[in-house]
Amino acid sequence: MDVNEYDLVVIGSGPAGQKGAICAAKLRKKVAIIDRKRTIGGVCVHTGTIPSKTLREAVLYLSGFRQRSFYGRGYVLKDRIAMSDLVFRAQAVMAREIEVIKAQLRRNQVATFEGDARFLDPHTVEVKTDEGSQLLKGHHILIACGTRPAHSSDIPMDGKRIFDSDEVHCLEEVPRDLLVVGAGIIGLEFASMFAALGVKVTLLDQRPILLDFVDREIVESLGFQLRQLGTVFRLGEKVVSVGYDADRDRVFAKLESGKNVHGQGLLYTVGRQANSDLLNIEATGVKPDGRGKLTVNETFQTSVDHIYAAGDVIGFPALASTSMEQGRLASCHMFGTPGKMQQNLIPYGIYTIPEISMVGSTEEQLTKEKTPYEVGLARYAELAKGQMLGDEQGLLKLLFDPGNLKVLGVHVIGDRAAEIVHIGQAVMTMGGTIEYFRDTVFNYPTLAEAYKVAALDGINKL
Repeated sequence: MDVNEYDLVVIGSGPAGQKGAICAAKLRKKVAIIDRKRTIGGVCVHTGTIPSKTLREAVLYLSGFRQRSFYGRGYVLKDRIAMSDLVFRAQAVMAREIEVIKAQLRRNQVATFEGDARFLDPHTVEVKTDEGSQLLKGHHILIACGTRPAHSSDIPMDGKRIFDSDEVHCLEEVPRDLLVVGAGIIGLEFASMFAALGVKVTLLDQRPILLDFVDREIVESLGFQLRQLGTVFRLGEKVVSVGYDADRDRVFAKLESGKNVHGQGLLYTVGRQANSDLLNIEATGVKPDGRGKLTVNETFQTSVDHIYAAGDVIGFPALASTSMEQGRLASCHMFGTPGKMQQNLIPYGIYTIPEISMVGSTEEQLTKEKTPYEVGLARYAELAKGQMLGDEQGLLKLLFDPGNLKVLGVHVIGDRAAEIVHIGQAVMTMGGTIEYFRDTVFNYPTLAEAYKVAALDGINKL
C-alpha cells in the first residue's frame, strides 16, 4: 500500500483541526486533514455549537420571546412551533458553514480525507474510506478528534423519548414537559431554549450549585429568569434510574432522595466522552484518561513529542473559540513560531436565554485570593437600548482595583452579552483602567454604553 508523507497530519476537522491545518499550510507545510464521512467541520458544525446556537436564534424568533415585554407574556410569533420549524434554520446554516470550511481547506491546499482514522504506529495513520484504505505518514500529528455525549449503561437512550444533545435535532415534536439531567453549560442552554418555547422544564443535577466558575450574582439572575419561565430546579439530587412508563406514555427519573419526577421526554447531558478511543491511540504511546481526554503541556504537546492535541479532546474549557486558538498555537509551536494564549483573558460565552458572558476574575476568586476590588453595575433597564430590545433584566458588572482602577473582570447577563464582553476584554488586554470607559464616547443608544454607566457607578463608590 502506498504511503503519502506529510509534514502534518490532522485528525478531526472541527475548529481546532481546521485552524491547526490552515496555520501549518500558511507556513508552507504539506498538510493532510482527516475526518469521518460527511462530518467536515466536526461536532462544532454538525451537532454542537453551530446547530445549537442557530436553534436558539430560531427559538427566540418564533417564540417572540424578546417582544413579550411590549406585547404581553402570551405573545408568540407562531402558535404551534414544530421541531421542523426550528431545525430548518439550523440545516441552512450548517450547509453554508460546511461549504465555507471546504473552500478554505481547498484554497490553502490542505489534502482532505473522509474516512475513519486509526494509528498503526506513532507516525502512521490508516484512513478507511469507501474506496479502501490509505496510509498517511506525518512528521507531526495533531489530534483534534473532539468528543461525543457521554452515555451511562443505566440510561436507556432511544433517541426519541430519552435522548442526548446530539439527538435534539432529530426529535419529531417539541415535548410538553422535559426532564434535563445534568445542569452544565449544555444542559442549561437546552433547558432555557425549551423553557422559552413554553415547555415545562425540570433540571436535575447532583451538584448543589450551578456553573461554579461563573460569578454568583450572574448565576442567581439566570436562575431567577428561568424560574420565571416555569423551570423547576432539583439541585443536589442524584438520579438513580431512568425509564419509560408505556401505560402512561411518560418518562420518569428516580432520585436518590426517594422522589420520582416525570416528563414527556428526558435530555441526558452529563459530560462528554473524547473520541480518542476510536483511534487505536495505544499504538502511539499516548495514554488517555478515563474519559479519553489527552494531557498536554502549555504548547499542546502530548507525552510523545511530535504528537499534539487541541480542542475538546484535551478538556476544559472545550469552547469552539479556545479550540481554534489551541489548534493554531499547536501548529505554530511545531514549526518554530511559538505563541502563547493568555489564559486569564479568555472570554466565555454561555448561550442560555438570557445569554451570559465573562472575562477575567469573579468576585469569589478575588475574595479567595484576598485581592481588594470594587464593583460597578449597569442594568439594561437603565439603558435606552435595553428598553428597545425588551430586555429589562440584563446586567453588566465591572470588577476593578480601587487603588489603580485597573479592570479585573467583566460579567454580563442579557441580550448580546457575548458580543459586548469583548470591549472589556480589549481594555483588560491593554492593561487599561475603568477611566477609559468614563472618558470614552460610546454610540447612543447601544448596549456598549453600559460600560460607561457601570464605570461611573464604580467610581462613585470610591
